[in-house]
Amino acid sequence: MNKVYLLTGGNEGDRLEHLKQAAANIDLFCGQIMQLSSVYQTEAWGKTDQPAFLNQALVMRTAMDPADLLHQLLVIENTMGRRRTEKFGPRSIDIDILFFNEEIIDRPGLKIPHPELPYRRFALEPLDEIAPLLIHPLFHKTIHQLLQECADPLDVKKI
Repeated sequence: MNKVYLLTGGNEGDRLEHLKQAAANIDLFCGQIMQLSSVYQTEAWGKTDQPAFLNQALVMRTAMDPADLLHQLLVIENTMGRRRTEKFGPRSIDIDILFFNEEIIDRPGLKIPHPELPYRRFALEPLDEIAPLLIHPLFHKTIHQLLQECADPLDVKKI
């Protein structure tokens, strides 16, 4: 079984319900969720003239390989109403693969670990709650260390 860390988030509609639905769909269609972080509210990153996001990290076990998991996560996003019309734009749900075991994958459309993770407080805060000692395979630092070094000024609040 593969151990995977994901980040879910969204800023449209009933944000909390969308996170719950995403977790239920992941557990049903992708593998067993082992742990969920608290939910965090963050102002929008990248395109700031939009509502605040809710984000949650989770760890799961799956028999899927990375490409199949990504495909299924995109299906879940689509069925939950995700439309990719604007980069960094508002969305009902976003599901990112942060880590897949200790693998390093760099293919078009699939980059693991998530390349922006060390620079985004909204991802590091919830991940630090559930896996502070997890080692980033490229930076060779713990999630907690990356969070302490993160220069992202966005305010991230546990709700």
